Amino acid sequence: MSTAMAPDLTSKQQQILEYLRSNAATKTYFKSRLIGKELGMTAKEVGSNITALQEGDYDVDIEKWGYSSSTTWKVDV
Repeated sequence: MSTAMAPDLTSKQQQILEYLRSNAATKTYFKSRLIGKELGMTAKEVGSNITALQEGDYDVDIEKWGYSSSTTWKVDV
């Protein structure tokens, strides 16, 4: 598992990964819309970039959890 910034990730993917790492200790569920608001991205940008994090070998487990006004992701670190 990679705990440092992975060189194969785009800058947006790295931003999302760091955001999830720093917030997953206190939260489990994240909405794409709210992640995007914090990082200056659209919900669509978050959703399309988070799939690369799901498929990669990183120190976070990301599961698409639900959809209600924005996709919700369950995150475990």
